[in-house]
Amino acid sequence: MPKTLRNARDQFDIPDHVAYLNVATMGPLPHAALIAGQEGLARKLHPWTITSDDFFADTRRLRPLLAALINADEKGIAIVPSASYGLATAARNLKTDGKRDIVILADQFPSNVYPWQVLAEARDLAIQTVKTQGNETLSDALLTAITSQTAIVAIPQVRWTDGIKIDLEAVSARCRSVGAALVLDLSQSCGAMTFDTARIQPDFIVCVGYKWLLGPYGMSFMYAAPQHRDGIPIEHNWITRKGAEDFSNLIEYQKHYAPGAERYDMGERSNFALLPALEASVSLLLDWGIPNIENNLAAQSAALSDQLQAIGLSVPAATERGPHYIGATLPASAPSDLVSRLKADDVHVSQRGNNLRITPHLFNTPTDFERLIDSLQRHLTP
Repeated sequence: MPKTLRNARDQFDIPDHVAYLNVATMGPLPHAALIAGQEGLARKLHPWTITSDDFFADTRRLRPLLAALINADEKGIAIVPSASYGLATAARNLKTDGKRDIVILADQFPSNVYPWQVLAEARDLAIQTVKTQGNETLSDALLTAITSQTAIVAIPQVRWTDGIKIDLEAVSARCRSVGAALVLDLSQSCGAMTFDTARIQPDFIVCVGYKWLLGPYGMSFMYAAPQHRDGIPIEHNWITRKGAEDFSNLIEYQKHYAPGAERYDMGERSNFALLPALEASVSLLLDWGIPNIENNLAAQSAALSDQLQAIGLSVPAATERGPHYIGATLPASAPSDLVSRLKADDVHVSQRGNNLRITPHLFNTPTDFERLIDSLQRHLTP
């Protein structure tokens, strides 16, 4: 049963006068992650103290933690620098078997569009971009678009512009029924929403570390399903090969890889600063418990949604959006520099299209929300 978590502001360096409501752009680093990163980076001050095992120890600890976020086995986890790196890996290793279509969402994040455009051009495939019509939901429109000619479905769990969530169980079942591969970008949901890899059965998952994982920039992860763990990585480095732990024999070149999805790890993955920082952030999330985080953020967002609607903004129903995400539709009269005006008031949000994207976390307080509403009322009043 999810429990109410205490406010976590003391675990972050967020001054009282700052209302930071923009985790969807970049999550703040917790104190614990900063300390871990500093201590890791300091190892480079004395490189003679670094052992060969140090090149492997951090990833050995981190892999099972990342797997726990999505209820997956750690052998499926690869350490990558970005979502785009993982998506390029997925595109390289997915077969299309004579089918013609790749299905994506309208207004999808560019990094989850470009690799599919390149693949479509290389294999003479068509990109099917899903939009809603009338009163249909985004999930219903997506299910209609997935046909026997669909080769790949590449989508997020929640849309980055407005937080609208996808019924992944239904989409996954549809993909399996037509033999389509499912590639998921969880960058805007992992760490804030529960996800069960065993139930959804995606082919690949990617997730950045710097948003809802509250980790550093430049450190992300990818999951590959068992049937994709013998593929070809997009780069070839020494540390992902069998026997890489034996530095004295690295010139005994190996064609065999380390087991599991480790073959897809990026080069120079043994980042002594970023790996410990991400480990500390993910450990904090797991200590809080992802179901508890989801439950608490849902309650927080529900109360804030009521306040936003009370001042005339349109907010999708809680059943339609991620529990941690509010995409409030702005009126046509909203000033074009609204986000800058709010920032001047030390209220930090973002805008995507005509949606004001408000994405708080456990460090936010009622005062933060009061300041947001007050600032919006002043700047939206004609």
